Amino acid sequence: MATKEQIEQSFIIDELTNSIRNTISGDSFQTEISILTKNDLKTITKKNGWNFNWRIEFKDLTKEVYKLTIVNNPSIIQGLLSITIEKDHVFMNLLESAPFNIGKNKLYEGVAGNLVAYACKVSFQKGYEGFVAFTAKTNLIKHYEKTLGAYHFKNGRMIIPTNAAKKLVETYFKL
Repeated sequence: MATKEQIEQSFIIDELTNSIRNTISGDSFQTEISILTKNDLKTITKKNGWNFNWRIEFKDLTKEVYKLTIVNNPSIIQGLLSITIEKDHVFMNLLESAPFNIGKNKLYEGVAGNLVAYACKVSFQKGYEGFVAFTAKTNLIKHYEKTLGAYHFKNGRMIIPTNAAKKLVETYFKL
């Protein structure tokens, strides 16, 4: 059986907010997370600045792919998340903020934190006590430990345990 290639995550948790925040005005905007549709894929391309081929994630039936949008503005995708439901945890395959939400000139902060919190929320809903795993780039392990409360298991594998997951979910979602 062929093993799947693990993508090392390289998202940055810029800020844990209860929504996403405009970096220019400081205004917060409530978000919603919904399933990515085939129609959405038309704008999520490398030509439009996205780093990953989300069409591959979308076509893989073992994965669930979600988009983050601002409430009442569903046509502009702020970030994307691909997860796999394992037998005892949720695995984050891929997470990417929209091109305009990356770097020092980003438009919104809190996108990555929002998506990680959603993965934790799904884990609680599935009865997995909030456990979420992902593979991190080596240079970001300390960052994820500090910002997400994750711990490094081995070989870049990060685990978000129950207490840290609960904190993330409570930050972003009304329970």
